[in-house]
Formats: sequence, structure tokens, C-alpha cells
Amino acid sequence: MKQLICSGTGVALVTPFRQDGSVDYAALERLIEHVVTGGVDFIVSLGTTGEAITLSAKECREVFDFTIEKLNGRKPLIAGLFGSNYTQKLVDGVRNYNLDGFDAIMSSSPAYNKPPQEGIFQHYMALAEVSPLPIIIYNVPGRTGSNVEAETVLRLAEASDKFIAVKEASGDLVQGSQILKHRPDHFMVLSGDDPTALPLTALGGEGVISVIANLYPERWSTMIRAARSGDLATATQIHLDLLDVHPWLYADCNPSGVKAGLEILGICRKDVRIPLTPQSPENYAGLKEAMEQVSDTVTV
Repeated sequence: MKQLICSGTGVALVTPFRQDGSVDYAALERLIEHVVTGGVDFIVSLGTTGEAITLSAKECREVFDFTIEKLNGRKPLIAGLFGSNYTQKLVDGVRNYNLDGFDAIMSSSPAYNKPPQEGIFQHYMALAEVSPLPIIIYNVPGRTGSNVEAETVLRLAEASDKFIAVKEASGDLVQGSQILKHRPDHFMVLSGDDPTALPLTALGGEGVISVIANLYPERWSTMIRAARSGDLATATQIHLDLLDVHPWLYADCNPSGVKAGLEILGICRKDVRIPLTPQSPENYAGLKEAMEQVSDTVTV
């Protein structure tokens, strides 16, 4: 039986910064309320879009605690901090971390090492042995440098019920389809690639962990719900209406683009931490124009 803590629309929250680079907690609270009232189904804190790798351990803990407090149990909450290219460090970190207030953890496969599939399998199994919470496997080969192949995802899903889902961010619909076809009953498939979220959901996936849902939580959640219920006309309308926004969100690397969009909406500043840089003026203008073209007549 599938656990419902991570089905539907999940939003990978950004971490807003002030101009001086410190965490802007007032803006984070605005963002949390924006996505909750917009109807997202669950929240991921400190994933890739949350810039966890440029936050100190103290800042990560503070962002987690603030998010837990302000969310106050209204939506399931996923801790996205846990990925490492050093398996023992990850195991020790999860074993000793206070995960009270979270419903699951999301863990990306090892980056930079380019491990073989057997190494990826052993890495995740070591994590499963110590994690007190369910685990979402995060496959993002564009960032890690290696793909978690469908066979490995399925092997993990069969090996331990601790693995409840995969965030499939390869953008490869064939690979996603292979996982959907052969997965065990308890295991969910979530898109981690917004432009292909609709087709993967229409094929039977349970939803998405989304970047653009920071900007359009109501529309994106409606699209995913429509796709899951078989209303492909509504889902397609929303998908196409937002399609031209997606490229601008990645033109200067995520999350520079989505933070620029949030600035346009008046929710937070576009600031990021080096080595990322804020969205360029040219791309900012392109994003603003694309956002202005989003229809205000789509049924949501």
C-alpha cells in the first residue's frame, strides 16, 4: 500500500536570502503560506532548490526548525538535506540527526564519484539501515554525474520497504516508464523534472517534486490532480500555459531563476549565494515577459 505522505504536488522550497546573504525568515514564512494556501500536497525543505549545500550546518538546522514551526503539521514535510558522496558520513549524519517533525527524508545519489550501480545500491542500503524515516531516492544525473538506472531503483524498492518513492529527475520518460511498469505496490514514482511532470504523471506516476510550484502552487497542483484523475484536457491546458516559463527558471541555473520569479511576485529577493549568481538582467526580463503571458483564464 502506497504511503500518501509524498503523493501529488510537492514543492522544493527555495531558501530566501536578504541582500547581505543572511536567511530571510520573514520571506520564508511568506513563501510557506503562499504554497500551503496554493494547495500543494507536501513540502521539501533544503533540497537542491533550497541551496542546502551553501548553508552552514547551523543555518540548515535553523531553517528546518523554522519550517517545522510555521508549517505546524498542515502538510507532510520532507527533509531534503541528506545526500553525500561519502556513504559513511551520510550514515553517521542521519543516525545522529534530530528528524522530529519530518515525515520522510530525500537523498540524492552520490555526486562526483560516479559510482557503479552496485555502489549506488550499497550506498542506499546503508542509509536504509539507519534512517528512522521513509526514504525518497533522488535521481538527478545532471547534477550528480551518474544515473540511478531503473533496474537499481527497482532493486532498492524490492530490497526494503524503507524506500517509498523515487524523485526521477533524469527527464527520461522511458526510464520513468520502466520503473512504473515493474515497481512493487508500495513504491511511488515522482517527477523531478517539471517540463515532463505531466506525461510521467499521466503514465501512472504519483506526482512531482516541483520547482515552478514555488511560483504557481495552485495551478501546478491543479494540473497534477487533473492528470491523476484522468482529466487530461485541464492538465494539458495548464501544462502548455506554463511551458514557456520553464526555460527561464534554469537559464542561470536553479534556483537563480525561480528566485527571480519570486521577486517578480513580491515574495522574496532574487539573491543566491556564490558560486551561484542572481539571474542576469536579460534573463530576468525574459522571465518577467514569460510570466506576464501566463493566462489568467485557466481554470484552477
